[in-house]
Parts: sequence; structure tokens; C-alpha cells
Amino acid sequence: MKNDLQFDFTVDKTTKTVIINREFNAELPLVWDAFTKPELLDQWVAPKPWSSKTKHMNFEVGGRRFYAMVSPEGLERWAVQEYTSITPKTNFKMFNTFADQNENRELPGSNWDHSFSEQNGITKVSISIFNESLERLEKMIEMGFEQGFKMSIDNLDQLLKTLSK
Repeated sequence: MKNDLQFDFTVDKTTKTVIINREFNAELPLVWDAFTKPELLDQWVAPKPWSSKTKHMNFEVGGRRFYAMVSPEGLERWAVQEYTSITPKTNFKMFNTFADQNENRELPGSNWDHSFSEQNGITKVSISIFNESLERLEKMIEMGFEQGFKMSIDNLDQLLKTLSK
């Protein structure tokens, strides 16, 4: 088992992009499922103690995931993810933006590009998040995106260990 798994989180303000590279000690089909199936996404995507609940998801080009992150007090923060490109088990892209509980988008948003590859049972996920404005990028970082994302990825790591048994 490989214990020195890669995790890079880089903010590039000149391109308004966050670049994340993370390796998982799991095979690619399982990692792909964790990123593309609502019942698995809801188990890891929210940093604890928050939880995630998907209202609906249609993973196809032009399809959407509408979900909320829910605080322990019941506060809901809704988001819409619209899938713009899907190459099974290799890559998918989506437009992500916050929304209200009626699925009305709060713009601006960001474009996410996910790439997956596997070597010797280690799956690497590379994510580029391009923001429409520098202000949005800076606000995202200021609101704790990096810490929250790391906590979510740790949740995913634990979930993958459970599912790999």
C-alpha cells in the first residue's frame, strides 16, 4: 500500500484558477463512481460536521446535480452543477454555482475540469477550477475553500477504504 499519496493545492490568481492534484489508494472505477454517483457524493462531499443531500442528479452532458450542504443546525447552502462534457472514466467538466432552494443560480460561477488516471492501483484525480472573476476566486479562498476541500477529500479517502474492502 502506498502511503505517500500526492496532494497539491495551488491557487493561481493570474489565471483565476485553483489546481488540485490528489492520489487515492483505490482503483479508477471506484474513484470515478465516488465523483459521479449521488449516493456516494453525499457521503463525502461536505466537510464535517456538515452533510450533503442531493435533491436530483442527472449525470449526462447537459444534466445537473442540485444539492445542498447542510449544517448541523439545519442551514442549507444550495448549489447547481451542470455537466458540460463527459468522457467516461477519464474526464468530466461542469459549471458550478451557488443557488437558492428553488435552483435559481447565483452568478458568477466556476468551471471545473476533472481528469482521472490510474497506475498500479493508485488513481490520480486532477481538478482545475476556473473562476469567472478574480473577486470570486478571492472570496472562495477567503471563505475557507481550501480547508473545506481538504476535509471533504479526507472524507472521500475514508469512504474509498470502506468501499474497497
